[in-house]
Order: sequence, then C-alpha cells, then structure tokens
Amino acid sequence: MDWYTRNLKRQERIDTIYTASGECLCTNTTRRRILSRTTQQHNTCSDMAKKLVLLLAVCAVLLEASTPAAAVQWTPAFATFYGGGDASGTMGGACGYGNLYDAGYGTRSTALSSVLFNDGAMCGACFAIACDARRSRWCKPGAPPVTVTATNLCPPNWALPSDNGGWCNPPRRHFDMSQPAWETIAVYRAGIVPVNYRRVPCRRSGGVRFAINGHSYFELVTITNVGGSGVVAQAWIKGSGTEWMAMSRNWGANWQSNAYLNGQSLSFRLRSDDGRVVTANNVAPAAWWFGATYTSRAQFY
Repeated sequence: MDWYTRNLKRQERIDTIYTASGECLCTNTTRRRILSRTTQQHNTCSDMAKKLVLLLAVCAVLLEASTPAAAVQWTPAFATFYGGGDASGTMGGACGYGNLYDAGYGTRSTALSSVLFNDGAMCGACFAIACDARRSRWCKPGAPPVTVTATNLCPPNWALPSDNGGWCNPPRRHFDMSQPAWETIAVYRAGIVPVNYRRVPCRRSGGVRFAINGHSYFELVTITNVGGSGVVAQAWIKGSGTEWMAMSRNWGANWQSNAYLNGQSLSFRLRSDDGRVVTANNVAPAAWWFGATYTSRAQFY
C-alpha cells in the first residue's frame, strides 16, 4: 500500500469520532457527505412535488372541460300546465310559431314568465325541467327531467297575488308547461309544483325553416326548427342581387326586412345566442311567394 492510500484511509478513520456513550460525532468531512445526501433527497422531493402540482392542474383542466358550467347549474322555479292532454291549446303563442307540430316543436313546449321570456329573446330555447321532490309530494317518483321548448309567454296576472294565482308575475321564474310535458314529471291534480331548470341544447329533425310573410318591401320571416341553443340572436337576408342586409326582430321569432326582394332567390345567415353562425344559401328560389315556408339544410350542429 503506497503512502497516499495509507493516509487517505487514516483520514477516513478519524472522520468519525464516538463519545463514551457510543454517540457518533461527525467531522466536517462526514457532515459534507450527509449534507450532500440531504440536498439530493430534498431536490428529489421538490421535483416530485412539482410533478404532483402539475398533474393536479392537468386533472382540474380536464375535469372542467368535461363538465361545463351549464351542465351543473340548476335554478329553482315553479311550473304549472295548460293546453289540454293533446297540447292543442298551446298552438300559436307569443313567439309566432303557429302550429307547433309543423314548426318542429311538437307537444313538449312551455310558456315562460316575462322574466324568462325577455321580450321574445328566449323563443326557441330548450330547458330541462325537473320536479323538486324535496319540496313537493306531487312529483312523480323517479321521473327524469323533461326537455321543453319555449314557444309562448305566460303573462302577468296583476289581479292575483304572486303566491296565489299570479304565478307569472315578475320577478317570478315560472314555466307554464304543455300538459303532456307536465305529466311526465308531476301528478295532474297538483296544479303547481316547485321545479329546478337549466338551459340545454336543442335537437331538431332537419334544417332551419323560414316562413315568409308580409308584402313587397316588407318581408316578415318566421324562423323555426332551430337546433343548438335554439335561440336566434341576429339574422341577415340576402337576395341574389343584393349584399347581406341585417334584419330586425319584429316580435317573437319573427324577423323583418324592408328591402324589395321579389324575383330574387333568398339566402339567410343566423347567429345564435351562443355565438354560432350558420348560412343557408338560396333557401327560397327566385319564384318564392309570401305565405310559403322553405326548409334549409343548415343547422346549428
């Protein structure tokens, strides 16, 4: 063994000194070694903590993306019903849809109190409505929520108090549902029940429909069978010889144009209240006429 190796081993022996009780007292060299190992362990733990935080953040993002806010937000309200067992009494209404069967909405419809109706801006919106069995014994046990389309206004009745007949008086949130829709969630004899509701996407069969009424220089177009959000927030019209022109809401689901478009094929562009835009090109041929309904291939999904 050479001189260098003997001195190195001697140095290692004196790096550790023991007391009479056997307790180890570490020299500077040993302390450096311990400190080095401790630092390495600390760095390893720190790296693991950072990775854990990153993993939790990714999970939170994925969870948020898979459960949109609209899917978990339910709002309390009340519901009554009208229109008869075949919903024939729900035809027409403040949205201007006329025959709800022809318009694509069927029997599962509802009138909204003025707070929800918003001067017709909610015409066509779809709502999932669930009877609140915690607050009423008239809910049908185990009944799932029913989806209905807003097609009418439930007007205020100022002659009656809001808690006794004036169900649609502001600021109440109220649904006056078609009887067939009502009877899927509640017992007929109840008359009124507490519910919880939320907006849901609308599923329609076929494309958006355009019923054209009015006269020259005044096209009054009823827009029906709208999928997606169900609500038309903006509308434009274009003749084959014009540029795109903004339409204005006349009432309910009726939009007007004051252009002369006779003898031109007509196209429409719509923006729903969730920001989506669809274009229905050449929906009505050049020989279109007032009183006719034209079905497009455009839809919001």
